[in-house]
Amino acid sequence: MSDIITVGPSQLEGEVELSGAKNAVLKLLAASLLTDETVTIGNFPASLSDAQIHLEMLEKLGKKCELSADEKYVTITHKSEPPQHLDWSGRSIRNTLLILGALFGKEGEMSVPHPGGCKLGERKHDIHLMILEAFGATINESDTLLGATRRGKLKGCDIHLPMRSTGATENAILIATLAEGTTNIWNPHIRPEIIDLIEMLRSMGAKIQVRGQERIIIEGVKSLRGTRHDVILDNMEALTWTVASMITGGTIEIKDFPFAHLELPLIYLRESGANIYRCGNNAIVKSGSIFPLEISTGPYPGINSDMQPILAAYAACANGKSTIVDLRFVGRYAYAEQFSKMGVETVIDGSLLRINGNGRSSIKGADVTATDLRAGIALALLGMASKEGETTISDAWQIERGYCNFKEKLLSIGGVVR
Repeated sequence: MSDIITVGPSQLEGEVELSGAKNAVLKLLAASLLTDETVTIGNFPASLSDAQIHLEMLEKLGKKCELSADEKYVTITHKSEPPQHLDWSGRSIRNTLLILGALFGKEGEMSVPHPGGCKLGERKHDIHLMILEAFGATINESDTLLGATRRGKLKGCDIHLPMRSTGATENAILIATLAEGTTNIWNPHIRPEIIDLIEMLRSMGAKIQVRGQERIIIEGVKSLRGTRHDVILDNMEALTWTVASMITGGTIEIKDFPFAHLELPLIYLRESGANIYRCGNNAIVKSGSIFPLEISTGPYPGINSDMQPILAAYAACANGKSTIVDLRFVGRYAYAEQFSKMGVETVIDGSLLRINGNGRSSIKGADVTATDLRAGIALALLGMASKEGETTISDAWQIERGYCNFKEKLLSIGGVVR
């Protein structure tokens, strides 16, 4: 991984292909722990550092993970029974919560390091603990470890989620697949990555019904079989290249664009000047005038919190005042300080971020730091949109957590990066 990358003013032109979704593949890797049979995951984003860490964790948990020669799919086979504790001293990832849930459901006892992931303010895991306890877990927590044990059989139950949480919905699904009886997950977060997880679990023999945002019904089975499943394409990457084309003054054709997964964000972008054309399954994005945005994050199909730093970079290139409201992760505006180093005027007012855009001509290269994954890519976008100077991004490894072959793709369409 790169600690530092430097980007310069660029005009992006050409074609890009999307990789497997980071926000989907990690859930599928956790689901592979629910069976002793072979699981093959295609469209695998092998260069993602979070995916690489997850494979290493699976190896610690008794799996053997083999990448194909072209690194387009990974085969996961059963090597030995999993230990009751994930012995891990490297960088942690948020997905340890799903590892905990999957192996608690299958084995009855598991402990993992405290979850990692992007620092987006206060990211509690209390809903995950509530779910585990609903399935009969006794929680053991220390400064460094989080564990769950149960006595007796795993029984289905009713889970009432207090908010539409992606991770909590996924964890409840993973645990419930092997629980005896029926589990109802009320107020779930139904989004493309969760549907992808459900499709893979169904192919493994899970019995899952989705009744919209009302609930998910799961009839537990005794065991799950192996499967072959392809990861959905990354809608966050699609949004990133869309914004990149607009703010660098270029034209990009994005192959197999996930239009159905980005309906609402595309409406906002089109209304603010983006030229997005559909050509079969592909999208052609052509630069044009950029107007201010006024958005609020929310559950799917709305604009999720991951998207707002990327859209903030778009707004910084507009002429006029934009506002972003993020009620889910109020601490996610740490990138605003980095934006200011590049000449972008921002004001944080509680859960609201104001961006006073003065067009691309006001953006200048600077030395900045990626405070999290999406903040890092937003800074890279601004660096390419700038009119003068290079932008050097420290902690750029954050970008490689979620963008597969980012530098190679960028170079292929005329990006200035090293």
